[in-house]
Amino acid sequence: MGDLLDSMLDLMRRLPPTHVGENVASLVAICPDYADDLLGSVDQPLKLMTDRATGKDYLACDYNRDGESYRSPWSNEYDPPLEDGTVPSSKLRKLEITANEAFDTYREMYYEGGVSSVFLWDLDDGGFAGVVLLKKVLNPTDSSQPSGSWDSIHVFEASERGRQAHYKLTSTIMLQLVTTGDSAGEVNLSGSMTRQHEHDAPLTDASSHITNAGRMIEDMEIKMRNLLQEVYFGKTRDVVSELRSQESLERARKQREVQRELVGLMKR
Repeated sequence: MGDLLDSMLDLMRRLPPTHVGENVASLVAICPDYADDLLGSVDQPLKLMTDRATGKDYLACDYNRDGESYRSPWSNEYDPPLEDGTVPSSKLRKLEITANEAFDTYREMYYEGGVSSVFLWDLDDGGFAGVVLLKKVLNPTDSSQPSGSWDSIHVFEASERGRQAHYKLTSTIMLQLVTTGDSAGEVNLSGSMTRQHEHDAPLTDASSHITNAGRMIEDMEIKMRNLLQEVYFGKTRDVVSELRSQESLERARKQREVQRELVGLMKR
C-alpha cells in the first residue's frame, strides 16, 4: 500500500502543477481505494463554493470535506447535505465564527478581493487544530491581459499550557501566472512553496488564539511572498538574461573593457 501511494505522490511531483486537479482525479479514478490518502497528501488549488443558506462564498479543500460533501463556515452545513457530518464542538464553533470574521477583514486588507475561509476541529488530546484558506483569482478581460491565481493554505495546531499556548503552523502557497503576448507567446509560471514554524504566545482567553494564530499567519505570508518574488521571479529573470541578453554582445564587450580599464587605473 505504501509503495503504491509513494509512487503516485512521486508521479504528482513530476506532472505540471497547473493540472494538479485533473491529475489527482485521474489517479483517484484508477485507484479509488487510495482516494482519501491521495487527497490528504496532495495540495490542490482551492475550490470556490457558495453557501446555499446564506449565499456567501467559501473555499473547499480536504480539511472541510467529509466524503463527497463540504462544510460551509457560515452556516455549518454540508453541501451536498450530510446528516452525520463532522462538525466542531459548540465552544469551538463560536471561535470559528469569530475567526472567519477576523480573517475576512485580513483578506480585504491584504488581497483587496478574493475569498477566505477558516475551519476548526477538535483534537483528541484536548487541543484543537484549524486551517485558514485564502484565494484570489485574476481574471483577464481579454486575451492580451495576464491571468493567475493565489492559493494560501495555513494549517495550525494549538495546545494550551497554562497561560501559554503552543502553535505549530504549516503554510503552503500555490501560485499560477499566465501571460500571453505577440513577442513571447504564452508564458506559464506556476508552483508551490511550503514552510513550517512553531511559536509560543500568551493566552488570556479563547479569543487570544485568533490573535496569536493571525499574527503567525500574517508574518509567514509576508516572508513567503518575498521568497516567491526572489525565487520565482528573480531566478527566472536571471535564467532568461543568461540565455538571451537584452543588449547587443558588442556593447556588453565594450562595457567589460571599460570596467577592466577602470579597475586597472584604481590599482595604480
